[in-house]
Amino acid sequence: MQEVDRRALLAGLGIGGAAMAMSAAHAQSVTAGNAAPDRGPPRGPDPSARSRIRFAVIGLDHPHIFAMTDALIRGGGTLAMVHAPDPKQRAAFLGRYGDVRLARSEAEVLEAKDVQLVASASIPDLRAPLGVRVMRAGKDFLSDKPGITSLRQLADVRRAIAETRRKFAILYSERYEVRAAVRAGELVKAGAIGKVVQTVNLAPHRMSPASRPDWFWDTARYGGILTDIGSHQADQFLFYTGSTRADVVASQAGNVGTPQHPRFQDFGDMTLTGNGGTGYVRVDWFTPDGLSTWGDGRLFILGTGGFIELRKYVDVAGRPGGDHLFITDAKGSRYEDCSKVALPFGPQFVSDVVERTEVAQDQRQALLAAELVLEAQARAKPPMLP
Repeated sequence: MQEVDRRALLAGLGIGGAAMAMSAAHAQSVTAGNAAPDRGPPRGPDPSARSRIRFAVIGLDHPHIFAMTDALIRGGGTLAMVHAPDPKQRAAFLGRYGDVRLARSEAEVLEAKDVQLVASASIPDLRAPLGVRVMRAGKDFLSDKPGITSLRQLADVRRAIAETRRKFAILYSERYEVRAAVRAGELVKAGAIGKVVQTVNLAPHRMSPASRPDWFWDTARYGGILTDIGSHQADQFLFYTGSTRADVVASQAGNVGTPQHPRFQDFGDMTLTGNGGTGYVRVDWFTPDGLSTWGDGRLFILGTGGFIELRKYVDVAGRPGGDHLFITDAKGSRYEDCSKVALPFGPQFVSDVVERTEVAQDQRQALLAAELVLEAQARAKPPMLP
């Protein structure tokens, strides 16, 4: 699967034909924790899933919705209905998940008595307003990242959470749905590298311009590169350092190599500090065509007693596949193949919905990650490059 440019294929959803979209769905990388192409959608809950819910989907604009839906099914969710006006998007989704009830409007979903949760991968700037409507309708909400694209939206979301006591969850898939990242969390929690001091996230992506919808090139729609890609990395910084408070030290964002799309940002970085450690993040859209996958995502976790490196999607000129973890401590260095590590988010999150707990995701931490990247985006200076 590393020979497949997952993001390039998946980005065709909604702008190509239904057949192209279905090929995209089935080409998702297993190492990224997404839908397994050789098995189709999950047949039912994982053995670890102890709770059951019924959920609906509104918005199929980003193909992350396939991984989100799969995670909920693995967790014990039953897909009850879907609302998607675009017939091509709808055909691709139904082609994967079968005979699902089609809602004629958003209101039909919000008024459904048997639906407890709504998941969405709509255009990014539409996600938070939808989530507020969902919560005010008495349901929980699971958003693709970025779940929030402005500080005003963030304030609206926090107000709705306080007033409704519902959940506004964001699936930061580069941690929740990447097996090596899950394993790194286990090691950090066990004290394998001592106290975490710093995280460094490098998150290059392949642009694949021909496959992108119009909104992809407009910062007003997706929030900017730090808000979008950087949200994954801010989430990881907070999680691995255990920070409950954090600030942006410095940030950059701009268009350094895509002049034909002046409203697009192709490079950014930010330095973060928290009450549990520090973090550095670099994000870009410059993955060359010669790489066998969409990006060489890497995470470094420095501790007082050792360090961990993740090669999430590819080990360049090294071991095949993804989910590679390297750890060095006082006893030496070792390698772990994390390709069989279980993904706990789905079962944990479905139980959180039923039991009103926060095992899968801490609500404050999820929104703090969003706040950090929104602040970084607002304060970002243009890169001083030639």
